[in-house]
Amino acid sequence: MADQYLNIMMTPSVTKAQEKYFGRAMQSAPITGRNLLSDDEIQFISSRDSFYMATVTEVGWPYMQHRGGPTGFLKVVNPGLLAFADFKGNRQLLSTGNIQGNDRISLFLMDYPQRTRLKILGHARIEDARQHPELVSQFSDPELQRFVERIFFIDVVSYDWNCPKYITPRYSADEVNQIIAPLRHRIAELEAQLNIKN
Repeated sequence: MADQYLNIMMTPSVTKAQEKYFGRAMQSAPITGRNLLSDDEIQFISSRDSFYMATVTEVGWPYMQHRGGPTGFLKVVNPGLLAFADFKGNRQLLSTGNIQGNDRISLFLMDYPQRTRLKILGHARIEDARQHPELVSQFSDPELQRFVERIFFIDVVSYDWNCPKYITPRYSADEVNQIIAPLRHRIAELEAQLNIKN
């Protein structure tokens, strides 16, 4: 866990809950600044094809949304800045509206097969794709550019890696195909041998 993450999350209410259930609270020293992403986080982010994104409404409710795209669509511009092309959706614009009122954002990235998760805290800003075609070209694949409505930029404040406990491994269709490819190959070999004998 990056130091600033715990410092941000360790509110008085959290401390009180820890004292109630464990008899004492975790200690975090006041820290200023932010935690930049290391090579481990950058590699993990670059290998994801989806993530969950949380924003906060003007009346204080959390709002969670899924974002997906080609592997690596969440771009690491530099160790302190992420960006992604936001595609046409259901036209509700809840996340977009929330960020206009409160720029705080939390990303939750999962690797289900490896039972790994990364949480990122940051501040977001949004650029209109109609006004910035150069950003659309920079942050989306050519075949998807016609679907891009906005570009999200996220200034990373801190991050946290969670333990693998209670994560059920799940696999995408591509991952399943990679796993069973040797089995398919072996079946084809055996079928060919049977055909030769017959």
